[in-house]
Amino acid sequence: MTYLALAALFLLGSLVLLAAATVLRRPDRRWWAATGLTALSLVVLTAVFDSVMIAADLFRFDESALAGVHVGLAPIEDFAWPLAAVAVVPSVVLLLTGRSRRADAPEGVAPDTVDPVERETR
Repeated sequence: MTYLALAALFLLGSLVLLAAATVLRRPDRRWWAATGLTALSLVVLTAVFDSVMIAADLFRFDESALAGVHVGLAPIEDFAWPLAAVAVVPSVVLLLTGRSRRADAPEGVAPDTVDPVERETR
């Protein structure tokens, strides 16, 4: 199995979870912005630090199992793992906390604007 095929399996599974979470919970623009910013940050960090680690010869890839596309020294397949994490972690948090946060907000107040300390006193 190539690295690309393995990466595709993980990404597919994480994207299915992301799709389910967004259909069930309908996150707002803030959630999407935070998730997108996290993805961008992790992609940049992966490009930088994977390139540094590969240049330092901390690990190597079987070149015959790679697609051949690199960002810096990092193979494109290496970006699947942070992207999968960005899909899975916020989706799980959304699924586990989405409904209860909305229920805590008083009528007419957006759920994300309720102070957590105030929420505890209710």
